[in-house]
Amino acid sequence: MRILILGGSQFLGRAVAAHACAVGHDVTCAARGLAGPIAAGAHFVRIDRDMAEGLAPLAGETFDAVVDVSRHPGQVRRAVAALKHPGVHWTFVSTISVYADNRIPGQRADTAPLREPIAAEIEHSTDAIYGAAKVACEQALGSDAFICRAGLIAGPEDPTGRFGYWPARLARGGEVLAPGSPDDAVQFIDVRDLAQWIVHAAEVRLTGIYDGIGPTRRRGEFLAECAAALNASCTFTWIDRPFLEAHDVRRWAGPRSLPMWLPLPDFAGFQTRDTAPAREAGLTARPPGETARDTLHWLRDSNGPVTGLSSDEESAVLSAWHAREAAAVGT
Repeated sequence: MRILILGGSQFLGRAVAAHACAVGHDVTCAARGLAGPIAAGAHFVRIDRDMAEGLAPLAGETFDAVVDVSRHPGQVRRAVAALKHPGVHWTFVSTISVYADNRIPGQRADTAPLREPIAAEIEHSTDAIYGAAKVACEQALGSDAFICRAGLIAGPEDPTGRFGYWPARLARGGEVLAPGSPDDAVQFIDVRDLAQWIVHAAEVRLTGIYDGIGPTRRRGEFLAECAAALNASCTFTWIDRPFLEAHDVRRWAGPRSLPMWLPLPDFAGFQTRDTAPAREAGLTARPPGETARDTLHWLRDSNGPVTGLSSDEESAVLSAWHAREAAAVGT
Protein backbone atom coordinates (compact mmCIF):
# COMPACT_ATOMS: atom_id res chain seq x y z
CA MET A 1 0.00 0.00 0.00
CA ARG A 2 0.95 3.63 -0.46
CA ILE A 3 0.29 5.24 2.91
CA LEU A 4 0.34 8.98 3.58
CA ILE A 5 0.86 10.12 7.16
CA LEU A 6 -0.04 13.74 7.77
CA GLY A 7 2.63 14.28 10.40
CA GLY A 8 4.87 11.34 11.06
CA SER A 9 7.80 13.13 12.67
CA GLN A 10 6.93 12.64 16.34
CA PHE A 11 5.85 9.83 18.70
CA LEU A 12 2.69 8.14 17.38
CA GLY A 13 3.03 9.39 13.82
CA ARG A 14 6.63 8.21 13.66
CA ALA A 15 5.68 4.86 15.21
CA VAL A 16 2.96 4.37 12.58
CA ALA A 17 5.46 5.19 9.83
CA ALA A 18 8.09 2.86 11.31
CA HIS A 19 5.69 -0.08 11.54
CA ALA A 20 4.23 0.51 8.10
CA CYS A 21 7.72 0.59 6.59
CA ALA A 22 8.73 -2.52 8.53
CA VAL A 23 5.89 -4.56 7.05
CA GLY A 24 6.62 -3.42 3.51
CA HIS A 25 4.37 -0.47 2.75
CA ASP A 26 5.43 2.62 0.79
CA VAL A 27 5.17 5.44 3.33
CA THR A 28 5.16 9.21 2.83
CA CYS A 29 5.27 11.55 5.81
CA ALA A 30 4.02 15.06 5.08
CA ALA A 31 4.81 17.66 7.72
CA ARG A 32 6.67 20.89 8.40
CA GLY A 33 9.59 18.80 9.58
CA LEU A 34 10.08 20.68 12.85
CA ALA A 35 9.20 18.02 15.44
CA GLY A 36 11.93 15.52 14.60
CA PRO A 37 13.20 13.05 12.01
CA ILE A 38 10.87 10.70 10.20
CA ALA A 39 11.15 6.94 10.40
CA ALA A 40 13.86 5.17 8.41
CA GLY A 41 12.54 4.11 5.01
CA ALA A 42 9.77 6.72 4.80
CA HIS A 43 9.67 9.53 2.26
CA PHE A 44 9.38 13.12 3.48
CA VAL A 45 7.32 15.88 1.84
CA ARG A 46 7.40 19.33 3.43
CA ILE A 47 3.96 20.92 3.83
CA ASP A 48 2.42 23.65 5.96
CA ARG A 49 -1.13 22.79 6.95
CA ASP A 50 -1.77 26.23 8.38
CA MET A 51 -1.67 27.67 4.85
CA ALA A 52 -4.69 27.57 2.56
CA GLU A 53 -2.58 25.93 -0.15
CA GLY A 54 -0.29 24.15 2.26
CA LEU A 55 -1.05 20.69 0.81
CA ALA A 56 -0.02 21.70 -2.71
CA PRO A 57 3.24 19.65 -2.61
CA LEU A 58 1.01 16.52 -2.53
CA ALA A 59 -0.94 17.47 -5.65
CA GLY A 60 -0.95 14.70 -8.21
CA GLU A 61 0.07 12.03 -5.71
CA THR A 62 -2.19 9.03 -5.13
CA PHE A 63 -2.42 7.03 -1.92
CA ASP A 64 -4.27 3.96 -0.74
CA ALA A 65 -4.54 5.17 2.84
CA VAL A 66 -4.16 8.40 4.83
CA VAL A 67 -3.46 8.75 8.56
CA ASP A 68 -4.14 12.14 10.17
CA VAL A 69 -3.34 13.10 13.77
CA SER A 70 -4.21 16.82 13.68
CA ARG A 71 -6.02 18.63 16.48
CA HIS A 72 -6.99 21.59 14.28
CA PRO A 73 -10.42 21.44 12.57
CA GLY A 74 -9.35 23.70 9.72
CA GLN A 75 -6.38 21.48 8.91
CA VAL A 76 -8.60 18.41 8.86
CA ARG A 77 -11.24 20.03 6.66
CA ARG A 78 -8.61 21.12 4.13
CA ALA A 79 -7.03 17.66 4.10
CA VAL A 80 -10.40 15.97 3.56
CA ALA A 81 -11.22 18.32 0.69
CA ALA A 82 -7.87 17.77 -1.01
CA LEU A 83 -7.12 14.11 -0.34
CA LYS A 84 -10.20 12.12 0.72
CA HIS A 85 -11.08 10.56 -2.62
CA PRO A 86 -13.18 7.42 -3.22
CA GLY A 87 -11.16 4.31 -2.47
CA VAL A 88 -8.77 6.02 -0.07
CA HIS A 89 -8.92 4.58 3.45
CA TRP A 90 -8.85 7.35 6.03
CA THR A 91 -7.69 7.09 9.64
CA PHE A 92 -8.16 9.96 12.04
CA VAL A 93 -6.48 9.72 15.43
CA SER A 94 -8.80 11.41 17.91
CA THR A 95 -8.82 11.25 21.71
CA ILE A 96 -10.94 10.03 24.61
CA SER A 97 -10.99 13.68 25.70
CA VAL A 98 -13.91 14.06 23.28
CA TYR A 99 -16.26 12.55 25.87
CA ALA A 100 -18.48 14.81 27.94
CA ASP A 101 -18.81 12.45 30.92
CA ASN A 102 -15.69 11.27 32.75
CA ARG A 103 -17.47 9.99 35.86
CA ILE A 104 -19.36 6.87 34.73
CA PRO A 105 -17.18 3.74 34.41
CA GLY A 106 -17.31 1.35 31.49
CA GLN A 107 -18.53 3.68 28.75
CA ARG A 108 -18.29 2.67 25.07
CA ALA A 109 -17.33 4.72 22.05
CA ASP A 110 -20.61 4.11 20.25
CA THR A 111 -22.88 5.37 23.04
CA ALA A 112 -20.93 7.80 25.26
CA PRO A 113 -21.98 11.47 24.98
CA LEU A 114 -19.54 13.89 23.34
CA ARG A 115 -18.50 17.44 24.08
CA GLU A 116 -19.95 20.17 21.91
CA PRO A 117 -17.60 20.75 18.97
CA ILE A 118 -15.51 23.87 18.75
CA ALA A 119 -14.28 24.95 15.34
CA ALA A 120 -11.53 27.29 16.53
CA GLU A 121 -7.90 26.49 15.85
CA ILE A 122 -6.02 25.73 19.07
CA GLU A 123 -2.44 25.81 20.23
CA HIS A 124 -2.44 25.55 24.02
CA SER A 125 -5.68 24.62 25.69
CA THR A 126 -7.47 22.77 28.43
CA ASP A 127 -8.49 19.15 27.95
CA ALA A 128 -12.05 20.34 27.36
CA ILE A 129 -11.13 22.67 24.50
CA TYR A 130 -8.76 20.09 23.04
CA GLY A 131 -11.51 17.45 23.16
CA ALA A 132 -14.07 19.83 21.65
CA ALA A 133 -11.70 20.64 18.77
CA LYS A 134 -11.19 16.92 18.13
CA VAL A 135 -14.97 16.47 17.99
CA ALA A 136 -15.06 19.12 15.25
CA CYS A 137 -12.26 17.29 13.44
CA GLU A 138 -14.21 14.02 13.60
CA GLN A 139 -17.31 15.69 12.19
CA ALA A 140 -15.36 16.79 9.11
CA LEU A 141 -14.65 13.19 8.09
CA GLY A 142 -17.96 11.59 7.19
CA SER A 143 -19.05 8.08 8.11
CA ASP A 144 -16.57 6.08 6.04
CA ALA A 145 -13.44 6.73 8.12
CA PHE A 146 -11.66 4.87 10.91
CA ILE A 147 -11.75 7.11 13.98
CA CYS A 148 -9.35 5.98 16.68
CA ARG A 149 -9.97 7.78 19.96
CA ALA A 150 -6.65 7.24 21.67
CA GLY A 151 -6.26 7.19 25.42
CA LEU A 152 -2.98 7.82 27.25
CA ILE A 153 -0.22 6.75 24.88
CA ALA A 154 2.93 5.39 26.52
CA GLY A 155 6.29 4.02 25.52
CA PRO A 156 9.62 5.04 23.99
CA GLU A 157 9.84 8.54 22.45
CA ASP A 158 6.96 9.91 24.54
CA PRO A 159 7.54 13.70 24.54
CA THR A 160 5.17 14.32 27.46
CA GLY A 161 7.16 12.46 30.13
CA ARG A 162 3.93 11.28 31.79
CA PHE A 163 4.28 7.52 31.67
CA GLY A 164 8.06 7.87 31.83
CA TYR A 165 7.82 9.21 35.37
CA TRP A 166 6.91 5.79 36.71
CA PRO A 167 9.71 3.61 35.26
CA ALA A 168 12.21 6.36 36.10
CA ARG A 169 10.92 6.57 39.67
CA LEU A 170 10.58 2.82 40.20
CA ALA A 171 14.09 2.19 38.93
CA ARG A 172 15.44 4.28 41.84
CA GLY A 173 13.73 1.90 44.27
CA GLY A 174 12.98 2.61 47.92
CA GLU A 175 9.77 4.08 49.28
CA VAL A 176 7.53 5.22 46.43
CA LEU A 177 4.66 7.67 46.89
CA ALA A 178 1.61 6.16 45.19
CA PRO A 179 -1.63 8.13 44.79
CA GLY A 180 -5.05 7.03 45.95
CA SER A 181 -5.63 3.30 46.34
CA PRO A 182 -4.04 0.15 44.88
CA ASP A 183 -7.48 -0.66 43.44
CA ASP A 184 -7.76 2.56 41.41
CA ALA A 185 -7.94 2.11 37.64
CA VAL A 186 -5.09 2.72 35.20
CA GLN A 187 -5.57 2.57 31.43
CA PHE A 188 -3.07 3.29 28.64
CA ILE A 189 -1.72 1.90 25.36
CA ASP A 190 1.85 1.31 24.20
CA VAL A 191 2.56 3.54 21.20
CA ARG A 192 3.85 0.55 19.23
CA ASP A 193 0.64 -1.43 19.80
CA LEU A 194 -1.49 1.53 18.74
CA ALA A 195 0.67 2.09 15.65
CA GLN A 196 0.41 -1.56 14.66
CA TRP A 197 -3.39 -1.43 14.97
CA ILE A 198 -3.63 1.74 12.87
CA VAL A 199 -1.65 0.10 10.07
CA HIS A 200 -3.75 -3.06 10.40
CA ALA A 201 -6.91 -0.94 10.13
CA ALA A 202 -5.68 0.49 6.83
CA GLU A 203 -4.80 -2.96 5.53
CA VAL A 204 -8.25 -4.40 6.26
CA ARG A 205 -10.05 -1.09 5.54
CA LEU A 206 -11.61 -0.92 8.99
CA THR A 207 -14.12 1.90 9.51
CA GLY A 208 -16.08 3.06 12.52
CA ILE A 209 -15.33 4.70 15.86
CA TYR A 210 -13.22 2.94 18.49
CA ASP A 211 -11.40 3.74 21.71
CA GLY A 212 -7.73 3.01 21.08
CA ILE A 213 -6.53 2.09 24.55
CA GLY A 214 -5.52 -0.99 26.48
CA PRO A 215 -7.37 -2.87 29.23
CA THR A 216 -8.08 -1.33 32.60
CA ARG A 217 -5.63 -2.43 35.29
CA ARG A 218 -5.44 -1.85 39.03
CA ARG A 219 -2.82 0.74 39.91
CA GLY A 220 -1.20 -1.45 42.55
CA GLU A 221 -0.81 -4.35 40.11
CA PHE A 222 0.47 -1.98 37.42
CA LEU A 223 3.17 -0.53 39.66
CA ALA A 224 4.21 -3.93 41.03
CA GLU A 225 4.46 -5.45 37.54
CA CYS A 226 6.54 -2.52 36.27
CA ALA A 227 8.85 -2.68 39.30
CA ALA A 228 9.35 -6.41 38.78
CA ALA A 229 10.18 -5.90 35.10
CA LEU A 230 12.80 -3.33 36.11
CA ASN A 231 14.23 -5.52 38.90
CA ALA A 232 13.52 -2.65 41.26
CA SER A 233 13.09 -3.07 45.01
CA CYS A 234 10.22 -0.77 45.99
CA THR A 235 7.74 -0.29 48.78
CA PHE A 236 4.60 1.73 48.11
CA THR A 237 3.06 4.28 50.43
CA TRP A 238 -0.51 5.02 49.34
CA ILE A 239 -1.65 8.56 50.08
CA ASP A 240 -5.22 9.79 49.68
CA ARG A 241 -6.51 12.61 47.54
CA PRO A 242 -7.20 15.19 50.31
CA PHE A 243 -3.66 14.94 51.66
CA LEU A 244 -2.09 15.13 48.20
CA GLU A 245 -4.16 18.15 47.23
CA ALA A 246 -3.41 19.84 50.56
CA HIS A 247 0.29 19.50 49.72
CA ASP A 248 -0.12 20.81 46.17
CA VAL A 249 0.44 17.49 44.44
CA ARG A 250 -1.16 17.85 41.03
CA ARG A 251 -2.95 15.35 38.85
CA TRP A 252 -2.18 13.68 35.54
CA ALA A 253 0.93 15.48 34.22
CA GLY A 254 3.28 18.41 34.53
CA PRO A 255 5.51 19.84 37.26
CA ARG A 256 4.79 18.70 40.81
CA SER A 257 2.34 16.07 39.59
CA LEU A 258 1.83 12.36 40.05
CA PRO A 259 1.36 11.36 36.41
CA MET A 260 -1.53 9.12 35.41
CA TRP A 261 -3.37 10.01 38.64
CA LEU A 262 -6.91 11.33 38.20
CA PRO A 263 -8.85 11.83 41.44
CA LEU A 264 -12.02 9.87 42.08
CA PRO A 265 -14.93 10.09 41.64
CA ASP A 266 -14.48 12.93 39.13
CA PHE A 267 -12.61 10.72 36.66
CA ALA A 268 -13.90 7.24 37.49
CA GLY A 269 -14.80 6.73 33.84
CA PHE A 270 -11.72 8.20 32.19
CA GLN A 271 -9.52 5.17 32.77
CA THR A 272 -12.22 2.49 32.54
CA ARG A 273 -13.25 2.74 28.90
CA ASP A 274 -14.83 -0.44 27.50
CA THR A 275 -12.36 -1.45 24.80
CA ALA A 276 -13.89 -4.80 23.85
CA PRO A 277 -14.83 -3.48 20.37
CA ALA A 278 -11.24 -2.42 19.71
CA ARG A 279 -9.86 -5.76 20.86
CA GLU A 280 -12.35 -7.57 18.63
CA ALA A 281 -11.13 -5.37 15.75
CA GLY A 282 -7.50 -6.37 16.27
CA LEU A 283 -6.01 -4.09 18.94
CA THR A 284 -3.57 -5.91 21.22
CA ALA A 285 -1.72 -4.65 24.30
CA ARG A 286 1.67 -5.86 25.47
CA PRO A 287 2.37 -6.34 29.21
CA PRO A 288 2.93 -3.04 31.06
CA GLY A 289 6.27 -4.27 32.36
CA GLU A 290 7.56 -4.47 28.80
CA THR A 291 6.46 -0.90 28.12
CA ALA A 292 8.10 0.25 31.36
CA ARG A 293 11.38 -1.54 30.60
CA ASP A 294 11.62 -0.23 27.03
CA THR A 295 10.66 3.28 28.11
CA LEU A 296 13.38 3.30 30.77
CA HIS A 297 15.98 2.16 28.24
CA TRP A 298 14.93 4.95 25.90
CA LEU A 299 14.99 7.55 28.70
CA ARG A 300 18.54 6.56 29.63
CA ASP A 301 19.81 6.32 26.06
CA SER A 302 18.33 9.60 24.87
CA ASN A 303 17.97 11.63 28.06
CA GLY A 304 14.24 11.72 27.35
CA PRO A 305 11.84 13.88 29.34
CA VAL A 306 10.27 12.93 32.66
CA THR A 307 7.57 15.05 34.24
CA GLY A 308 6.23 14.80 37.77
CA LEU A 309 7.33 15.17 41.38
CA SER A 310 11.04 15.70 41.89
CA SER A 311 12.75 13.39 44.37
CA ASP A 312 12.91 16.22 46.91
CA GLU A 313 9.21 17.02 46.46
CA GLU A 314 8.27 13.38 46.86
CA SER A 315 10.42 13.07 50.00
CA ALA A 316 8.80 16.15 51.53
CA VAL A 317 5.28 14.82 50.97
CA LEU A 318 6.20 11.40 52.38
CA SER A 319 7.79 13.00 55.43
CA ALA A 320 4.68 15.08 56.06
CA TRP A 321 2.49 11.98 55.70
CA HIS A 322 4.56 9.96 58.17
CA ALA A 323 4.66 12.89 60.60
CA ARG A 324 0.87 13.06 60.53
CA GLU A 325 0.62 9.30 61.13
CA ALA A 326 3.04 9.54 64.05
CA ALA A 327 1.08 12.43 65.56
CA ALA A 328 -2.15 10.44 65.22
CA VAL A 329 -0.62 7.46 67.01
CA GLY A 330 0.67 9.76 69.75
CA THR A 331 -2.79 11.09 70.45
